[in-house]
Amino acid sequence: MSHASPPRTLILLRHAKSDYPPGVDDHGRPLAARGRREAGIAGRWLHAEFPVIDAVLCSTAVRTRQTLSRADLAVPVAAVRYVERLYGATPGAVIAEINAVPETAATLVVIGHEPAISQVALGLADPATSDRDAADRIATKFPTSGIAVLTVPCPWSRLELGGATLTRFHVPR
Repeated sequence: MSHASPPRTLILLRHAKSDYPPGVDDHGRPLAARGRREAGIAGRWLHAEFPVIDAVLCSTAVRTRQTLSRADLAVPVAAVRYVERLYGATPGAVIAEINAVPETAATLVVIGHEPAISQVALGLADPATSDRDAADRIATKFPTSGIAVLTVPCPWSRLELGGATLTRFHVPR
């Protein structure tokens, strides 16, 4: 007897708008005032749409950490992993981190950077089942605080290119 895996939800969130203070390296750049505001808006949207978030993978960059903090996602502290390689990551590295998420997590948020976030969203999205308008919008521009939502029909460990359905793309403003 085979048991189908319950569907999972993958949420890809680009960090909010960052500032460019003099003398601060790229990894250390904080959120701008607009970014702090938009991260809060993103968090409220995520709370309304996904009341339970089981796990978060977050780049170690200051702006991604601040995005997570400002979004105020109600996630158990143990379920948040700060991942150095998400900073400057290739799409393959992001997918490898997703593949390592415990199968008990039904809803996962990945907070990262461009161009990897849009490449992961489009790479995982099966063109036959995904929302074409959402894919076109992502291909045009994945702005700061943008949120791509994908349904994953398999365990995280088996997720591969073309293995998910892009259902939504939301830009909180």
